[in-house]
Amino acid sequence: MDERIYFTYIVASRSRTLYIGMTGDLRMRVYQHKGKLHEDSFAATYNCHRLVWFERFYDPSYAIAREKQLKGWTRAKKIALIEKDNPTSEDLSQVWYPKVGV
Repeated sequence: MDERIYFTYIVASRSRTLYIGMTGDLRMRVYQHKGKLHEDSFAATYNCHRLVWFERFYDPSYAIAREKQLKGWTRAKKIALIEKDNPTSEDLSQVWYPKVGV
């Protein structure tokens, strides 16, 4: 049986506006954010396309629950979570899409 992996993730703008989401295909979803393929979305409007944090799950219900949990946190708590694993808020996906113009 093929096991799927699900992700809860945070993308940020250069000014540190945060967007939290959940997906079953992180690379494709980040590509969509970088290319603003959903033009009317919050992430596109605020240029949230830099992947700064993510977690893996084998059960989509856990990924959804984590997304909801994070969305209920204060901004300070979200920033602390990002900085724990990614202190410089580096774009973790930058090597995936070197030619995307963002």
